[in-house]
This record gives sequence, structure tokens and C-alpha cells, in this order.
Amino acid sequence: MKYLILLAVIGVIWWVWKKSHEQLPPDPEVRRDPDPEKMVVCAHCGVHLPESDALPEGPQHFCNAAHRDAARAQKRG
Repeated sequence: MKYLILLAVIGVIWWVWKKSHEQLPPDPEVRRDPDPEKMVVCAHCGVHLPESDALPEGPQHFCNAAHRDAARAQKRG
């Protein structure tokens, strides 16, 4: 019986020692979300898209070259 108690005490001591020497993972780097980007509306179809992806034409924005060309054609004719 005393060997069982001795084994349990050694087990507890080993567990406490292992927990105290366990290396904690480094703190993850704080990642900032990028600032939100301004959204614009395509003057031809009305789809919303980030300003960096839009094709500006004066005060208007277009989602692709075909819509920009279609708007130019409407102005002329």
C-alpha cells in the first residue's frame, strides 16, 4: 500500500513539475484589419464594388470596360 501512495506522490510531483516547465506558445501577433475601402456604384448596372476595382470616368464609376463603353455610346447617340 505504501508503494502505491509513494507512486501517486511521485506522479503528482512529476505532473506539477511538467506543468511548471511547459513552454507557453508565443502570443499571436496582433493583426489589424485593414481599413474599410470606399464602395462605389457602377453607373451602368448599379453593382457595388470597391473604388480600387472600379473604372472611373469623370464623376462616375464603372465595374468593367464594357459598361464604360456602353455609357459612352449612350451619351453620343
